[in-house]
Amino acid sequence: MRVSSAANRHWWDGNADDYQVEHGEFLGDSTFIWGPEGLDEASVGLLGEVKDRDVLEIGCGAAQCGRWLVSQGARVAAFDISHRQLRHSQRIDLDSGLTVPVVQADAEQLPFSTASFDLGCSAYGAMPFVADPAAVLSEVRRVLRPGGRFVFSTSHPIRWAFPDDPGPRGLTSDRSYFDRTPYTERDGSQVTYIEHHHTLGDWIALIVASGLRLEGLVEPEWPEGHTGVWGGWSPLRGRHLPGTAIFICAAPS
Repeated sequence: MRVSSAANRHWWDGNADDYQVEHGEFLGDSTFIWGPEGLDEASVGLLGEVKDRDVLEIGCGAAQCGRWLVSQGARVAAFDISHRQLRHSQRIDLDSGLTVPVVQADAEQLPFSTASFDLGCSAYGAMPFVADPAAVLSEVRRVLRPGGRFVFSTSHPIRWAFPDDPGPRGLTSDRSYFDRTPYTERDGSQVTYIEHHHTLGDWIALIVASGLRLEGLVEPEWPEGHTGVWGGWSPLRGRHLPGTAIFICAAPS
């Protein structure tokens, strides 16, 4: 667990500037985008009513999603493992006039009191990168109030069976869907980046074991007119393969 946290903290601190330059326009300053397909919370309302709700954004990056929630009348707290990403959050706060309180933290041990939030959300934040998602889900259940909702998006598990290539090569499976070996990058012997793979069955089992209830699963289709390419995501692959999975969960009432 410590290896994953240290590697990804270092990677995101080193790459936050480039990430915001490359993807900032697509993400917006105060827009809630669930993934590379561009699915917008303002249109789909997966979180339900957010006005006057206490909301926690997990793995917030520059807190674009949290800022949209603030604009809708929510009371938001957000955190990220990367200090540099949080500096971008502060920059956008100043530029936009919308402020999101942020803190640097690890998702496997949340620095918030029990039953503090009505809603939790995470748009590709933390969940693909943690070594122990069970710990995160357990912590989320702890900080949610009874009946609270947690919605998170992550890479669709089927993508792991295909090369991370936006072109034709990315349409042919070259590994087992059931191979749960994490994707890692190294600088010599030092691990510099880790992303973890879990099947759909794994995610459902983890959610159930945490005590949360799975209420829905959304697999966004690539929309017409969206011509952007983001890493391995592209219109070509999006017409054939789901790139994102969004899990809608609820705490017991």
